[in-house]
Amino acid sequence: MTTPLFQLEGVAAGYPGQPVLRGVDLSLAPGERLALLGDNGAGKSTLLLAMTGFVPITAGRLTAFGALRHSEADFRAVRARAGLVFQESEDQLFCPTVLEDVAFGPRNLGHSRTEALAIAQATLQRLGLDELAPRISQNLSGGQKRLVALATVLAMAPEVLLLDEPTTGLDAAAHARLCSLLETLPQAMVIASHDMDFVARFATSAVLLKDGRSHAATLHVHEFKRRQAHLHLHGETANAAGHSHRYDMVSPKPRN
Repeated sequence: MTTPLFQLEGVAAGYPGQPVLRGVDLSLAPGERLALLGDNGAGKSTLLLAMTGFVPITAGRLTAFGALRHSEADFRAVRARAGLVFQESEDQLFCPTVLEDVAFGPRNLGHSRTEALAIAQATLQRLGLDELAPRISQNLSGGQKRLVALATVLAMAPEVLLLDEPTTGLDAAAHARLCSLLETLPQAMVIASHDMDFVARFATSAVLLKDGRSHAATLHVHEFKRRQAHLHLHGETANAAGHSHRYDMVSPKPRN
């Protein structure tokens, strides 16, 4: 039987005077892509932070990579093998350039500066982001920041990716590029997201957080028809079918 990468049993966690999670059971197997669903404030981000030791666990058991985790030293070892991509990309980008941001993780793992910069350059090249290497991270677009934040984690060669609302704020082009990158990755993933189309595309299993507790769930995709608004640009030359060029505008999905 395959040992889970993460195993949570009755985990409670939160902040001083503010309990958030009251009993979470969760298991992540190698290669699994687990969707973490729930309303705003349900505790999705808190759970990802607890899994990496940034928020203290007050009850229950958390096993990661075959060992019980309690102390900060335990979780330093976890963070070397499970990469958390924060919801706000700026939380991970603080060096003068993109290349240095991506090299930061390998440096923390003990690589020399020369080695870390080589790893960072290779990671950016593999992701098709090498043209961003000399750029100032804070001057990038939102979509570019999200991709570079992912690169900072991948440079550490993690076994697990923890993705907190990875598609928030992305335009169509950045969304498509992120999806293309993620499809090439072999890591197990926990994906906290409200983007149900994205979740349906990537997730192989799901857990719902509600009232501080976890509930096993199954993802279903149903075909349905809906009205779709689109624009016809004034002054465009009609095509062979007699229609001017149009831009489709899909109505935004309601957020939970």
